[in-house]
Amino acid sequence: METMRERFTAVTSRLLAEDPRLAVVLADISADAFRPAAARFPDRVINVGIREQLLISVAGGLALTGIRPIAHTFASFLVERPFEQIKLDLTHQAAQAGAVLVSAGASYDYSDSGRTHQSPGDVALLDTLPGWTVHVPGHPDEAERQIRAAAAGDGLVYVRLSTEANTVPLDGEPGRLTMLRSGRRGMVLAVGPLADAVLDATLGFDVTVLYAATVRPLDAATLRDSLQAPDVVLVEPYLAGTSVPAVEQALRDLPHRILGLGVGRTELRRYGTPAEHQAAHGLDARSLRTSMASFLRI
Repeated sequence: METMRERFTAVTSRLLAEDPRLAVVLADISADAFRPAAARFPDRVINVGIREQLLISVAGGLALTGIRPIAHTFASFLVERPFEQIKLDLTHQAAQAGAVLVSAGASYDYSDSGRTHQSPGDVALLDTLPGWTVHVPGHPDEAERQIRAAAAGDGLVYVRLSTEANTVPLDGEPGRLTMLRSGRRGMVLAVGPLADAVLDATLGFDVTVLYAATVRPLDAATLRDSLQAPDVVLVEPYLAGTSVPAVEQALRDLPHRILGLGVGRTELRRYGTPAEHQAAHGLDARSLRTSMASFLRI
């Protein structure tokens, strides 16, 4: 299957030809993939080199001139390293103009590159800022739809790409939760590329399974309408509990309790593979089934 990152570079290269308002800002990462587009649109494909703070500041400056910038690099270098610039140059200075951030690497996709390339806290960081739409696609087709919509739209948008993907696209109406399974003993909310593992983990369980490819804003209406029992399990591919406050807010006047599963706070110091990291954080299907069965008393 084509990766989300490959789909992103191909689609965005085509969008540059379709929309003169767009520009791509890079910090070396994926520069080779954008080389043909850079030759064709040298003023709208800008590689600032390994200067991630400058990456965001340039995107903010372009936004203030009426350009719709798409800034891209690995998540740890796109959100964590230049967070002050995201706070000031985008959220504060260019909020009305807007910009698009597209990351690669997710929480531990490039685990063989060490801790510098791991970013389980990116969504939690953006949660400290107002006005951000956050997409977590679980399939390249979903990523393409989100990137196209973000490029054509306005506002501040973060698209979190991963090398992990579900077998088929699961997202229905953009921005809305999709019901994958209906049940009476509880609810499981699966985010992005963890949906396949959640579906495997809940086989035989009488639970509702909802799918989210967009987590900010969270679709509170569907979440409320789907709640048939007070027990809710949230499974996210980044820092555990990141979206618990959003779920709590959506269900604030309904009886409920929540188990937030995701990447743990303990730092794993062995490089390992993405699959090994997933299992170590309890996000493989077998571990998820054990955690959910205990919480849901199944």
